[in-house]
Amino acid sequence: MAALEHADILQRLIGMEGWSLEAGRITKTYAAPSFHRAAGFVTQIAIIADAADHHPDIDIRYNKVIIRLSTHSEEGITTKDFSLAASIDEAFAQ
Repeated sequence: MAALEHADILQRLIGMEGWSLEAGRITKTYAAPSFHRAAGFVTQIAIIADAADHHPDIDIRYNKVIIRLSTHSEEGITTKDFSLAASIDEAFAQ
């Protein structure tokens, strides 16, 4: 799976609320109502990521969960990153 061109990445981000391009990765910060809810969300992400065989960088700071996605094997952002981002958004909305 080839890395996407910069213009394609920016176009795809238009329809993705809260996601941005930072340092060669797509990134989003989620705010949970509490620390334990944030930790539970991280567990949901782990299950989704394992099923997709694609794993994000995750940073948790009290009730904030920061997700950073890129495809290391392609040294860039691919459609796998956007697919996983959409799945993570869906899990947070539940």
